[in-house]
Amino acid sequence: MPSPSAIAVAFEAVLILAGLAVLWRMALSPTARTRPVMPLLPKWEIPPLNFLFFLWGIYAGGFLVQFIVFQLLASVASLTPEMRLIMASAGTDAGMIIAWLLAKPRLDPRPVATPAPVRGKIPWLSGALTFLAVWPLVILVMLVWQNGLGALGIPLEKQEAIDIFANARDPLWLGFLISFAVVLAPFTEELVHRGAIFRFARGWLPHWLALLGPACIFAALHWNLASFAPLVALAVVFSLVYERTGDIRVTMIAHGLFNLNTAVLIFAGIGM
Repeated sequence: MPSPSAIAVAFEAVLILAGLAVLWRMALSPTARTRPVMPLLPKWEIPPLNFLFFLWGIYAGGFLVQFIVFQLLASVASLTPEMRLIMASAGTDAGMIIAWLLAKPRLDPRPVATPAPVRGKIPWLSGALTFLAVWPLVILVMLVWQNGLGALGIPLEKQEAIDIFANARDPLWLGFLISFAVVLAPFTEELVHRGAIFRFARGWLPHWLALLGPACIFAALHWNLASFAPLVALAVVFSLVYERTGDIRVTMIAHGLFNLNTAVLIFAGIGM
């Protein structure tokens, strides 16, 4: 019987082939390259000072809730330091969402303009196709980036979350980890980095900088050099998709699938 790692490798090979087909059809084929692109994401007409206060409030709310959660969990002897770390991270995301809900109506009371639904564009299907298209690109960038760092003699360290996932044994704890990685984290990160930072930046900066700047912030906040360039590539693609669809749910779904696939690889004993 094939080992879990062998099954995972075969599954990833299928995903990569499917992703290459989607990438070719959606972006690289002659038809796709000559197809006119009409971004559906409207410019965010919020004053820069209001946006800076808004962004500060989001991060401040996240760190405040993280601190509160960490202090509350500090006296719980049954929790390991890793459990406290992940729960505090979940508190950060929850705090950022709460701060968004509280600050947005005050600093930008106008409703967010959303484009009319495009016939045939289903968020979950578009999200799945986006994940398939971005996965081969992330793998390629990761191989080039990590081999380049290795050639320069720069040591590569795995993200701490990888070991936490790989060593999870309790079903409830595992369920919490998966829910955090697949639902809460993608929702928060897309809302903040694409729905706020990128959306604001594209109205004030050159397009390439509006794509690259928020992507670098997103990657840097994962605190891991080995994954920096792959995450930049991921974020740039997600920003382009958000810009073209005008629907943040598409990138939330794609991000959730990306994290789910990464978790499957970790459980199969294949590091990222």
